[in-house]
Order: sequence, then structure tokens, then C-alpha cells
Amino acid sequence: MKIRTTVAVMAAKITGHVCKLMGRQGVTWAGKIALKICPDILEELSSQVRDKIFVVCGTNGKTTTNNMLCAGLEAEGKKVICNHTGSNMLNGVVAAFVLGAKPSGKLDADYACIEVDEASTRHVFTRIKPDYMVMTNLFRDQLDRYGEIDITMNILEEMMRKVPDMKVIVNGDDALSAYLAMDCGNPYVTYGISKPVLRSKTNEIREGRFCKCCGERLIYSFYHYSQLGDYRCPKCGFKRPEINFDATDVKVDDQIAFTVEDKRITANYKGFYNVYNILAAYAGIRTAGFQAEHFNDMLKKFNPENGRMEQFRIKGTGVVLNLAKNPAGFNQNISAVMQDESPKDIIIVINDNAQDGKDISWLWDVDFDLFGGDNINSITVSGIRCQDMRLRLKYVDIPSMLENDVETAIRKRIDDGVGNLYVLVNYTALFGTRNILKKLEGEK
Repeated sequence: MKIRTTVAVMAAKITGHVCKLMGRQGVTWAGKIALKICPDILEELSSQVRDKIFVVCGTNGKTTTNNMLCAGLEAEGKKVICNHTGSNMLNGVVAAFVLGAKPSGKLDADYACIEVDEASTRHVFTRIKPDYMVMTNLFRDQLDRYGEIDITMNILEEMMRKVPDMKVIVNGDDALSAYLAMDCGNPYVTYGISKPVLRSKTNEIREGRFCKCCGERLIYSFYHYSQLGDYRCPKCGFKRPEINFDATDVKVDDQIAFTVEDKRITANYKGFYNVYNILAAYAGIRTAGFQAEHFNDMLKKFNPENGRMEQFRIKGTGVVLNLAKNPAGFNQNISAVMQDESPKDIIIVINDNAQDGKDISWLWDVDFDLFGGDNINSITVSGIRCQDMRLRLKYVDIPSMLENDVETAIRKRIDDGVGNLYVLVNYTALFGTRNILKKLEGEK
């Protein structure tokens, strides 16, 4: 063990502690400090993982899937390092290891579950050399940061080829993710849903309309949402692969339920997209060689937290906080909210900081007209780009109230709302809004 590693771990832990005392998350700063002191600390600590390293990539669902995978491994009695907060760039990945290490710099972990931003795979994959990669989906996201989706796919394929023994656990219902897994040469297994479940009520922008092999327009027998579904190319024969972990008899009501490998899986979550998150975590557990006997027990105890359908209770009002940062994710958020048929208030917080992407034109690809139901008591817009959000709603004839200050907006809906509040936020609004809700929850 190098002295520099020990110093880096100690400095990172102190940094993280000070940031928390200041009311800041502090994770990325802890990683940044550790890298400054010991540039190869990620290689050093990740090499101490006794068994296997998972990485989770994809546009939507990374944090929930990664945390669920971690909880599933812990239910099997394993010690796991995980970046629970969703800090998924290089500094955040480093922080997961240094904050999980002992002050001496020793790591006591059987597995690591690491969510990695797609663009950051260039800085992470060759350092930690993952054994498994869970691929959730590929949607358009933050055009001014990622560019077109082909750029993201090229980055991922380049890095997957650099770790040729890494097994890919891929969403076979996504033509883009499936093509990537098939093309990169890595071993892979698939998960998916082979029969239609819900009739799509949205007019979504579908990313995977054209075959990545030959450019021909794909033919779909059905869509689940966005481009996820059963597809084939009429020209070159590219098609949805055989599914290894197939969810059948899927129910999405007050809770989620489906059958996979003759096991009935149930979870008290809303949102059809969570079927994929749960299925991806299950496929990861099984691919690692476990029987998943404790998977249902884990789901009963699992709290998504970190603003992924996270629940709060404030002065008699039930509050649900959820991240919505691109068209596909926002449409699924809206569907989950509208599954709740009781009266509700909604707050939408949109920022355009660097991590969000400055280009918010994606708001015009979201089906906000679905918020026009009679059970919507009020919609409040907040955040840096609240005026843009209000304009977007106006174009589908949905009235909204404007309140620049997020805490004020929440307090007003707590005081005069219907007791059922949904708060939808994009990325940089998440941590601050969660802190506000935690504070209000603690007030008497």
C-alpha cells in the first residue's frame, strides 16, 4: 500500500465530511482531491475488489438499476462498493472507491457496482477493467454535451472493445443498445419484454427508427415506449435478439409485477420503465452466478432514494420527487404520475446549468399535453428556465403558475394543495430540491 494512496483517501474523506457540514453533496470534490494527490488511485483501489466489477451505462435508469443491483448483491451476503448518489463521471467514480475504503487505504469489497456516464467511459473503463456492463438504453440526451446519439454509441463501442472480456448485459428491446452489443464483439446476454404490455398514448420521438447495419427503416411489431419494442430490418435481417431474461405476464398498476425464469417478481413502484430497471438488476445478479433467491425480499426493502420516485411526508402531504432530464425519461415520468388517478399538484423545475445541458429545446419533444387531465389540481413551474417551461405548457393549453424560488413553490403547494404533490426536476435541480424536501420533512 503506497503512502500516497493512504493520504489521498484521508484527504478525500475529510473533504467529503466538510462538504456535508456545509450542506453540499461533496462527492465529486472528494474524488477530485484524491486524484490530485494520487493520480492512479482508481487503479489501486479497484484492483482490491475481490470478485467482480459491474458498470452500469445508458441514458435513463442508471442510478436506480445500479443501486438495485448493489442491494441485490448485498442480499446475497456480499460487500459492495457503489456510487449510490449517481455521481457518475470520473471524480464521482473515484469518490465511490475512496469514500468506501478504510482510512488506511484498504478496500473491503467483494463486488463493485459503478454507474458510469457514457462519455466518461473513456476515463473509467481502462482504469477499473469491469467484468460486467449493464446497458439500460440509449436515448437522445443533452445535445450540446453529447451531440447526436451516434457520438455516444461510438464512444461506448470504442471503450467496450478495449475491455474485450467484459460481458454485456443488454436491453434487447432497444435496437441501438442491442446493435452495440452485437457489433462490439464482447460476450453478451439480453433482457427484455417479448409481448406488448401497454398501448402507447404518446407521440414520442423514436431514436432507433433506422437499422444501424444498413440504414433501412426498421419494422416494429409493437412499441413499449420510445424505440423500445420488437423490431426487425426488412433488408439486412438485423432483428431483436433472442431474450435470455424475458419478463412475461407484466402488470403495471399500483405495483409492478412480472415473471422471469418462473419467478414472480413484485415491487411497490409506479412507472412501466421500472420494469426494465428491475429486470436489468435481476439479469445482472443471475449473470454473476447467483440464483436470486433473495431478490423479492430485497425489493420489499429497497428505497430508490436520490430523487428517483423518492417519497416524503410533509405536514400531511405525500410528496414524490423524480428526475426527468430528457424526452424519453420525461414521458415515462408523466405516465407514472398519471397512473395515480387521485387529485394532484405538480411542480416542474428546469435548470440549464452545464451538467443539464444549455440546450433545452428537448422540452418541445415531451408530451406535456398528457398533463391536461381533470385530476391535475395545479402545475407550478420553477428553476432557471421556468419561463421556457411555462411557455411550453401554454402551447398545449395547460395553465401554470410561475414561482422562481423552488422552496417557496413547494411550501405553497404544501399549504394550499390537495395533499398529493409530484416534483419533477432535471439534473442540477435534484440535489437542492431534495435538500429542501428533507428540511421541510424535519420541520414540526
